Amino acid sequence: MTSPTTEHDTDWGDVRLHVVTGKGGTGKSTVAAALALALASRGKTVLLCEVEDRQGIAQLFDVPPLPYEERRIAAGPNDGGDVYALAIEPESALLEYLSMYYRLGRAGKALDRFGVIDFATTIAPGVRDVLLTGKIYEAVQRNKRTKNAREYDAVVLDAPPTGRITQFLNVNSELAGLAKVGPIRTQADNVMGLLHSKRTAVHLVTVLEDMPVQETADGIDELRRQQLPVGGVVVNLARRAELGDEERDQAMAGELDRDAIEAELQRAGVKPTDTLVRGLLEEAREHAERRELEDEQRKRINALDVPTYELPRLPDGIDLGALYELAAELCKQGMA
Repeated sequence: MTSPTTEHDTDWGDVRLHVVTGKGGTGKSTVAAALALALASRGKTVLLCEVEDRQGIAQLFDVPPLPYEERRIAAGPNDGGDVYALAIEPESALLEYLSMYYRLGRAGKALDRFGVIDFATTIAPGVRDVLLTGKIYEAVQRNKRTKNAREYDAVVLDAPPTGRITQFLNVNSELAGLAKVGPIRTQADNVMGLLHSKRTAVHLVTVLEDMPVQETADGIDELRRQQLPVGGVVVNLARRAELGDEERDQAMAGELDRDAIEAELQRAGVKPTDTLVRGLLEEAREHAERRELEDEQRKRINALDVPTYELPRLPDGIDLGALYELAAELCKQGMA
C-alpha cells in the first residue's frame, strides 16, 4: 500500500467531483459517506449524492428518507465544514431541467400529470442517466453568482457499480452525438467536459478477494480507455494483522509453541484445556491462511499503479461514529 501522507496533505486537492464506485458488497456507499465527512473535516461544504433509489445515505446517517432536496445531515469533526445530502431521482430532475432550460414551469408539471415524465425516464434509453449526471453537473458548477442555490466546495457521488460506471458517466456523449446543435447538445458537452476533466476523480472500492480485485482492475482499464479520470483505490473491510510474519509461517505449518500458549492462558486466569488450545491453534492457522491470500490481492492492487488507501473492518459495524472513524483514516492517508 502507499504510505500515509502527512496530516494536512491530500492527493486530490484540485478535484471538485469525487465519484465513488465499486462491486456490490464492497461498501462503496460507506466509503462515499466517509469521504464526504473527511472532506468536511477540512472545513469544506460537501454535497453527498446518491442515484440508485436506495436511500442508502439516510440509513448510514440514521436520518429520515431524503426527498429531492439538499439537506444538512452531518458536521465535519473538529468544527469543520458541513455535509449535505441529496437523493437524485430522475423524474424530479427532469422537471427541474425543463424549468431551468426551457422555462416549462407549469407546463412541466402538466407533463408529469399526463405521465410523460415517467415514460421519458423509464422507456427512453439513457434519459435517466443523462438527467442524473446533469443534476450532478449543476451542483458542481455552482458559484457565488448562482441564484438561490448553495455553493459546494466538493461533491461526492455514491455512483452505480463498477460494471456500469463507464456507461453511466459517458451517456452524455451519446446524447451529444444525437443532438448536433441547441441547448441539449450544449448541456451534454458541458457535462462531458466536467467528467473528463481533472476536476473529477473516479475512485474504486474493493475488498481483498479475487473477484472484486479483478473487477477493480477491469474497471480501471475501461475508465482509461474511455479517457475518464481514474482516482484512487480504497481497500475496504481490511482485517487487522493479528500475527507477525514469523508467527504466521509457524501457524500455517502447525508449529506454534503450544507450551507458550498454555502459559499465556494461565496468566490470564484461563484453564488451558486441550480442546481450547487446539481450537486456538486452528483459528490461528485459518487467520494466517486468510492473511496470505489477502496479501496476494494487495500485490495485485499495488500493481495497478494508482493511489491506494485502506480502511479497517470495524468489529461493531457501521454507524455515525464509525463513519467519523473511517473519515479520520482517509484524512490520515491523504485521500481528503
